[in-house]
Amino acid sequence: MRFFTTLFTAFRALRRNKMRSLLTALGIIIGVAAVIAMVGIGNGAKKQVEDQVASMGDNVIMVFSGSSSRGGMHGGSGSAGTLTIDDANAIAREVPTVEAVTPEVEGSTRISYGNQNWSTRLNGVSADYFKVRSWTFSQGTPFEERDVSAVAKVALIGRTVSTQLFGTDEEALGKTVRIKHVPFTIIGVLGPKGASFFGRDQDDTIVVPYTSAMKRLLGIKTIPRITLSVERGKPLAPVQQQITELLLQRHNIANERDADFSVRTQEEMARMATATSSIMTTLLGFVASISLIVGGIGIMNIMLVSVTERTREIGIRLAIGARGSDILLQFLIEAITLSLLGGMIGVALAFGVAELVREFTEMPVLITAGPVMYSFGFSAAVGILFGFYPARKAASVDPIEALRYE
Repeated sequence: MRFFTTLFTAFRALRRNKMRSLLTALGIIIGVAAVIAMVGIGNGAKKQVEDQVASMGDNVIMVFSGSSSRGGMHGGSGSAGTLTIDDANAIAREVPTVEAVTPEVEGSTRISYGNQNWSTRLNGVSADYFKVRSWTFSQGTPFEERDVSAVAKVALIGRTVSTQLFGTDEEALGKTVRIKHVPFTIIGVLGPKGASFFGRDQDDTIVVPYTSAMKRLLGIKTIPRITLSVERGKPLAPVQQQITELLLQRHNIANERDADFSVRTQEEMARMATATSSIMTTLLGFVASISLIVGGIGIMNIMLVSVTERTREIGIRLAIGARGSDILLQFLIEAITLSLLGGMIGVALAFGVAELVREFTEMPVLITAGPVMYSFGFSAAVGILFGFYPARKAASVDPIEALRYE
């Protein structure tokens, strides 16, 4: 009975000062909302990157040519041109669980049709490329292996290129465009993919047979990258090791540390791509958590003021039989109530902020149970931690001195 009497007294004290109670809880409200919203934005960005990586296929392995170094200038991975078409054929032939293999060459180019022109990304690939990348078609069909062998002047374009040059996908089919003054016939329009995890528009591309790209457009004999897919359900790590050993043997390299190529699985690329997002999410959550501590200090400050204002009331309660523990519990309940109330409003506010961010910025926001529980639990802990000192001070008031207090 004594506990419920104390609880009722605490709530009645908060109701007497509704505006002050709300303003006291404001720090917790903002803190909880900030933590949940910031972590949600970070998680949304991370999920977007993971989805973009997954759109490339979850069973994909990429082999990159080594980096170049000339005259003190260092190129990035793929710039040395240490991979060949024979390497790609060897992987397809000698690694049993490999399902499809495509050499890839690329470069920037300008394509034109009539009085329209557009700068885009040129990709030279094999007929297996679309199977490896799980790429669908909105119009037309892919080129075949015979087109690769014949160095055919056929091409497929992404949705962005189709829109810029022709307006609609249907209009693009059968048209002849010029790539570096070489005529190519459009035989298909690729299905939309969106942005890659590097931020590049994957639909802003034109895809041709790699033989046509190497001989007719780029004038190169080596390839910067080989992309392959592994049979579903097969682990990628053993295949990665088999490819590494095969290429070391073909390139006459004894030590793996001296390899002039690198082999990366999609899982590794996903980890690298999301590493920065994870760090930023943690940093945002940490910075936002500081506002919770500031809110806790605000609660302690107001509770100390409340103890001073209610010294005479505390003295009367002690004089008529209340124990020190009752006074301590009353003020502690007030502090915890303010924190929990602020936590609940903050959670609701965070979901509102998330909807506004999605509506006006199209930025993905992913709110999970973890940050919500963490923020709400932290707000309760703040109430206990920062409410205890004022409650302890109230409980230690001398009844005689308190009754004399004006």
